[in-house]
Amino acid sequence: MAAGREDNVGRGIALALTAILVFATQDASSKFLVQSVSPFQMTMMRFWAFAAFALALAWRQGRVRDALKSRQPVLQVLRGALLIGDIWMYMLALRTVPLAEVQSITLVYPLLVTLFAVPLLGEKVGLFRLSAVAIGFLGALVIVRPGGVPLDWGAFFAVGSGACYGLYITLTRKVSATDTPTTSMLYVGLVGLVISSGVGVFFWQPLDLTTGLLVGYIMLTGVVAHGMMILALSMAPASVLQPFNYTSLPWAIILSAVLFGQWIDPVSLAGAAIIVGAGLVVMGRERFRKIPAATIEPPLPGKE
Repeated sequence: MAAGREDNVGRGIALALTAILVFATQDASSKFLVQSVSPFQMTMMRFWAFAAFALALAWRQGRVRDALKSRQPVLQVLRGALLIGDIWMYMLALRTVPLAEVQSITLVYPLLVTLFAVPLLGEKVGLFRLSAVAIGFLGALVIVRPGGVPLDWGAFFAVGSGACYGLYITLTRKVSATDTPTTSMLYVGLVGLVISSGVGVFFWQPLDLTTGLLVGYIMLTGVVAHGMMILALSMAPASVLQPFNYTSLPWAIILSAVLFGQWIDPVSLAGAAIIVGAGLVVMGRERFRKIPAATIEPPLPGKE
């Protein structure tokens, strides 16, 4: 039985790594598309697919009406709104900031979760974790230093994206105490659908064949990759899979260089390494203290 559990964990890790790679290709595709297509239109179309996926999952596991019963509906709606804000700002950042640098900056979200958990979840954060958080933020400052990523709207959007996602994950932990993962996912899908469509319809523009196919690729693979991540989380604990989220960074660096000819400079790479190192320290400390991770959420890349 122990061998069977190890096999499942290994398969879960393999599925998570594959999903993260797919999410990385979506980010690269988004980087290309946002130069000519509104981020609001792209987000709306992606949520068409994700909302359909969430509804199908809820229907398969029981009545959709039952899945919509939440003991914390206000927080569930807020989660959906935060994720939309996260995705909008992430894609707006991609318009002007290289993919690798955007990915590096937004990876501060585990550090922000540590801070948000103090007032929202009542967690106690000791000096060790606070020091790791401070060091991680210094890594972000290294990336946006003079001579690094220009301190313009793109950089601010990247920081805002990480902040929204960190708060989103914190609230996910909070609602997981009373609501099922299916309920949480369904609220994200439906709230995201309403908000993104309410805004995206005003930015609609016809798509040519190539652009339409690329958007379709993002919509389809978003559902597939999210499904893979859910399956991975059914095989391995979230605390085991969390560190592998950081493999999104090397993929972002590679895709940025190969597809866009944008190489991350050595100093910014050092800043990214500081952020990742601090995040891994925080994750390791939370695992030691047995602080629950969000149980259904995909990694930052892909954004649903």
